[in-house]
Amino acid sequence: MGIYIFPKSMYTKPAIGRCQSSSHVIDVPKGHLSVYVGESSLKRFIVPLAYLKHPSFQTLLNLAKEEFGYAHPMGGLTFPCKEEIFIELVQNIQLT
Repeated sequence: MGIYIFPKSMYTKPAIGRCQSSSHVIDVPKGHLSVYVGESSLKRFIVPLAYLKHPSFQTLLNLAKEEFGYAHPMGGLTFPCKEEIFIELVQNIQLT
């Protein structure tokens, strides 16, 4: 399991159930979800659904809820934290 990082040009929503060319959005693999991370510029990450139950990830979910409620600016789950912190958190989850 791991995270995937996509460039900002791929932030548009994918068509459900279809893979598009590399110049467009890459669909999220089954068993994963996409999240946006950053304070000013956002980066898209694809993470396994299993991360949702991890206590550290739950903390990020609570921060996102406090910051945005249920209306996320990118249309997807957005975490208002530094990219480095998110990557470190995911690396710690992968070790457990």
